[in-house]
Amino acid sequence: MKIKISKDELQKSLSDIQGIIEKKTTMPILSHFLMDIKHGGCTLYATDLGTGIKKPVKMLEIIEEGAFCVSATRLYDIVREVQEDLVIEYEDQEWIKIRSGRTNYRIAALNPDDFPLWPKIDDEKLIKINSMALLSMIEKTVNCTGENDPRYALNGVLLHVQGELKRITMVGTDGHRLSSVSKEIDLEFSDDIKIIIPRKAAFELKKQLTDIDQELTLNISKNHIKLNLEDREFLAKLIEGTYPNYDQVIPKNNDITAYLDREIFIGVLRRVGVMSKEKSHAVRIDFKEGALSVFANDPEIGEASDFMDVDYSGEPLTLGFNAKYILEALIIMNGKNVAFQLKDTLSPTLLTEETDKDYKCVLMPMRV
Repeated sequence: MKIKISKDELQKSLSDIQGIIEKKTTMPILSHFLMDIKHGGCTLYATDLGTGIKKPVKMLEIIEEGAFCVSATRLYDIVREVQEDLVIEYEDQEWIKIRSGRTNYRIAALNPDDFPLWPKIDDEKLIKINSMALLSMIEKTVNCTGENDPRYALNGVLLHVQGELKRITMVGTDGHRLSSVSKEIDLEFSDDIKIIIPRKAAFELKKQLTDIDQELTLNISKNHIKLNLEDREFLAKLIEGTYPNYDQVIPKNNDITAYLDREIFIGVLRRVGVMSKEKSHAVRIDFKEGALSVFANDPEIGEASDFMDVDYSGEPLTLGFNAKYILEALIIMNGKNVAFQLKDTLSPTLLTEETDKDYKCVLMPMRV
């Protein structure tokens, strides 16, 4: 195997897979990528067994066909430092040689035959959706997913396809908060489908969708979801399990509403939040007619308070929240005004925005 490849082409390709490869793993080959080189085309593969990318790579010259499997991080570090295009060739089955200008490297390689096979997907359901719409849905839900939660289903986002209603909903929750966003969509089937996309795969898909504006086809099977993004194929293995009934969590009878300016509220929370306890990020929010005040304190550091005008005419009400959770919800919103739909001090609060009625964020109050 011997090739000549553009520095910029290889650097871009390796950059695209850095979020997928496993940096710390008991399977060394998962920190490597596979390059399959044929005169008819060259393909790069990267996977952590849960998420994978397959993409073509343009070669300046294919001198000899073959395949190689090397550390993605190590080669990426090399490519970023060299100044000229690279010549890569096998020295033997355990090493490859790299030459760029006057610089030479010799790095260890693994047997390409041991690299995990790209799975085949059968019995697919196809869903067409705009890439920007899918990106928005992921952005509004993925931060709410659990991390290493023993309730394994919570470690991913739910994609609920309602064929008869021609509607898809994406949901993320960690048990303390929940975000849900829905969109009307043309579907060619009437099935009701629920799949759980792992948190890491959702974050990686979010990264891959950035700056892409195209019509996508989601290929959904029993165990995988696959989609083509411009020149690459993205694949994720789904989480097995039953997701909680999210519709039951969303409050239906919160009849006390406060309307407030989103940007001003973000500023208030940030200023006061610097004095909240590091682990809980707890703040106290006091609603009274025409005004809202935010207070935080840490006995070892100090305290802070601030207030703002709001459209609120109910009885005085005090609630505690994790300021980080509120900020994450507010930042991904787009409208000028948001609504706090309240019931009482300890009941779930519903946060919505005026420009997107299909987005809902549920926050569980804290005792403060």
